[in-house]
Amino acid sequence: MGLKLHYQNQKSLFARRWRTLLPRVIGIFLLQFFASGRGQSQVIENEKPIPILSGTAGFLTSVTAGQTLLDTQINPVLLLPLGDRWLVESRGEFEGQFQRQPGGGSFGGPVHKHLDYLQADYIANRYVTFTAGRFLTPFGIFNERLYPEWIRALQPDPLILPIATASSDGAMLRGGFPVSPAANLNYAAYVSVTSIGVNGVESERHAGGRLGLFFPRSRVEVGASWQKVLQDDRKNAFGFHFAWQPAAVPLSVHSEVVRSNQGSGYWVEGAYRLSQAHFWQKAMRHTEVVAREQQFFSGNISSDDAQGFGLPGASARETDLGVNYFLKDGFKAVGSYGRQFSSAGNFNQWTVGIVYRFLVPLGRAGTP
Repeated sequence: MGLKLHYQNQKSLFARRWRTLLPRVIGIFLLQFFASGRGQSQVIENEKPIPILSGTAGFLTSVTAGQTLLDTQINPVLLLPLGDRWLVESRGEFEGQFQRQPGGGSFGGPVHKHLDYLQADYIANRYVTFTAGRFLTPFGIFNERLYPEWIRALQPDPLILPIATASSDGAMLRGGFPVSPAANLNYAAYVSVTSIGVNGVESERHAGGRLGLFFPRSRVEVGASWQKVLQDDRKNAFGFHFAWQPAAVPLSVHSEVVRSNQGSGYWVEGAYRLSQAHFWQKAMRHTEVVAREQQFFSGNISSDDAQGFGLPGASARETDLGVNYFLKDGFKAVGSYGRQFSSAGNFNQWTVGIVYRFLVPLGRAGTP
């Protein structure tokens, strides 16, 4: 009886605190939403934004279960500012995947062309940006922040990456603001309404959002994502993410957990730059070592459907180890080894290659 009374008192106290806190959070959001952007425009009114062509190019060789694949990618990114508040941005993907032909012939294969995003952004103020067009779906963090070859620490995709990350064609509202001196809130809400039916520009009808809390002092971010498909089975997908970059050591830790009808799973990855090593310092400061542990659990779809989505055909666990060597600014050599364990069969995966990042201003910087 005493425990029950204590629980009810705690529950009542939590409810009162939540009723007090919720209006404050909503009030802060509305205040930031409608805040004037004049402070920001005063800083940049004397600067002339110029178009920029950026992107990555890479050549990777992978051997998976004894099968060799030569993968060549070029991913150009175009940024086109229109005044101080409008930005048009786009990224394309040109990928050639070449395998040795049956009978021991030369390498050959398809060249895929894909439009990852083509969007128009209106920067209402420093807290709110409106987006319309084709954009990367903000589910989790890998799809938006870590996907490019130059940024990712391991070149093989996480096993759960295809879940809820199909590009969206519609509208999005996103931004961020401080909720206290110790925490910043970032948010995104989106809806994908249609697909234009062009090869390489496919999407699905869905809606969802993502919330994250970033703690600057500890350099930690935690967040959650949700998505509901608005066609076919109309199922939900849920995700959680974690990121940490401690100030004391050159370490970067990322993780995601996903649960959906297609399957569930997680991955945890740590990348450590050897710049603090006390031996071979000239080489070590250019070297990064990486480790990733991940697991996938089959969902409520068939093995063939799962492989059609890019997921494993059966539940699987995988460990990956890698090394990156930064030869110069914008140019790195990569290598990794992974071992996957699955009821469909165990196999090794080796990957080596080079990745190049480029950036070309398409105008003259300066004042108007």
